[in-house]
Amino acid sequence: MFQCRIDAETELRLVEEQDVQEIFELIDSSREHLRPWLPWVDLTTTSEDTAGFIRRSLEQHEKNEAIILALMYRGKIAGIVSLVTIDWENEKAEMGYWIGTQYRGKGLATRACRALVTTAFEDLGLHRVEIRVATENGRSRAIAGRPGFTQDGVLREAILLYGRYHDMVVYSMLKAEWPAALSRTRPKAP
Repeated sequence: MFQCRIDAETELRLVEEQDVQEIFELIDSSREHLRPWLPWVDLTTTSEDTAGFIRRSLEQHEKNEAIILALMYRGKIAGIVSLVTIDWENEKAEMGYWIGTQYRGKGLATRACRALVTTAFEDLGLHRVEIRVATENGRSRAIAGRPGFTQDGVLREAILLYGRYHDMVVYSMLKAEWPAALSRTRPKAP
């Protein structure tokens, strides 16, 4: 069972089947701010849709293909942070994250991403972590910048969202860069 304490109020842990209703309610209450960037939001209309997501997440974890984590804040799920498309041959993965509307502005996503990158390099032995974000998604781009990720480039019209193609920015962090980035970007204690 994966679990990572970030601070006294915040931790990451694997999503669990018992999280279905809490995650669905968080998505449902956050649709307006999640929808522009995450096409699955419109496909998540019932708690059974969320149950399917959790089942697939746990299957991917068992196969070492992904790690989908609940971002816990004061005992409540505040969002999801993940390493997906883990490529063990090339020692890299893509990191994704979303946070519920009521939890924005607390630095939770930044702290969670920092903790997950540390896990990727120190515990999983990965060499590279990527973040891909639509160019217009300023909040997610800021999260990538805070822990010191480098902007590698822009993938033109790489994602189709609601009938319109969007460019995506690719950010990366290499294992050799992480210790220095971590010391430069460590947040103040809450």
